[in-house]
Amino acid sequence: MEPPTSSRLNSRKRRKDGSGPNGATGLDGIPPKMSRRSLGLREPAPFSDEVEIDYSKPYIRVTYEEAMRGTPLDRPVRVYADGIFDLFHSGHARALMQAKNLFPNTYLIVGVCSDELTHNFKGFTVMNENERYDAVQHCRYVDEVVRNAPWTLTPEFLAEHRIDFVAHDDIPYSSAGSDDVYKHIKEAGMFAPTQRTEGISTSDIITRIVRDYDVYARRNLQRGYTAKELNVSFINEKKYHLQERVDKVKKRVKDVEEKSKEFVQKVEEKSIDLIQKWEEKSREFIGNFLEMFGPEGALKHMLKEGKGRMLQAISPKQSPSSSPTHDRSPSPSFRWPFSTKTPPSSPANRSRNESAVTYDISEDEED
Repeated sequence: MEPPTSSRLNSRKRRKDGSGPNGATGLDGIPPKMSRRSLGLREPAPFSDEVEIDYSKPYIRVTYEEAMRGTPLDRPVRVYADGIFDLFHSGHARALMQAKNLFPNTYLIVGVCSDELTHNFKGFTVMNENERYDAVQHCRYVDEVVRNAPWTLTPEFLAEHRIDFVAHDDIPYSSAGSDDVYKHIKEAGMFAPTQRTEGISTSDIITRIVRDYDVYARRNLQRGYTAKELNVSFINEKKYHLQERVDKVKKRVKDVEEKSKEFVQKVEEKSIDLIQKWEEKSREFIGNFLEMFGPEGALKHMLKEGKGRMLQAISPKQSPSSSPTHDRSPSPSFRWPFSTKTPPSSPANRSRNESAVTYDISEDEED
């Protein structure tokens, strides 16, 4: 019976703009947070030729409805997924995760094609077959690994490994003279579709490396690889070394520019602070100066007060106007006998004598 479409699967295609960790969305069937517990395995998955199968029991496939309801623990649903798995990445892992979570009780078998088949039907790989086997072995969702997996699945292979369903994305895979190598699997009702992960694939990774070849060549030369190991010519090796030196100089110049900008910025900030402080002090100084020397300053009041005190001290005291005035009779002048000169007088009496002389002159004038 043909399984329902991928809309009923727990796993969904990861989008580039996924909101969850590693681009996961709420439809991936993965809780956003999990309690801290050990879910990983301690050893890699075994190879198929290392696993013993009890062939005494007959091979009877389970239907999709039985698989979805759940099977006994001793009879898990055996799901097969195959691929090249070159440069094993998160897209591969997520596809295997979807295959593992197709049913409540799933035993996932993963087939990895050999170098010979891959080079003939698809192209050259970066990793050799042993490296690809080992990478798949260490994926946590894998229960068993089939080395040298066939390019096209035959009924004999499905019966040998007692496969119930085959998991792969539902995009037609044209290869080996066929429009879709999984067409007969789909017709037999054994196909369980998964979704590809957008934005990540082996071809995309290789494209990045080829696009930035010079960058990675310089990177590996800097890390100690020889030009022979990188298949780099002598001229390109010298060119890469020169570019590396130029980049170092550019980096130093950029660092100096950044440091100088920071220094100038600090100087500007300090100068602004000094100018503000100087303006505040200058305003305070001008205010104090105006308070002291301004038109209504304290100095003017001090001068006025001092001038008033000086005038008060210089001017004579006046008698009250209500008191009666008495004419003072002049005292007769005293002369020494037989002498026309006046006797010497003390400084205290000098003022009195002067007034007496003045009085005598005025008296003679009257006479």
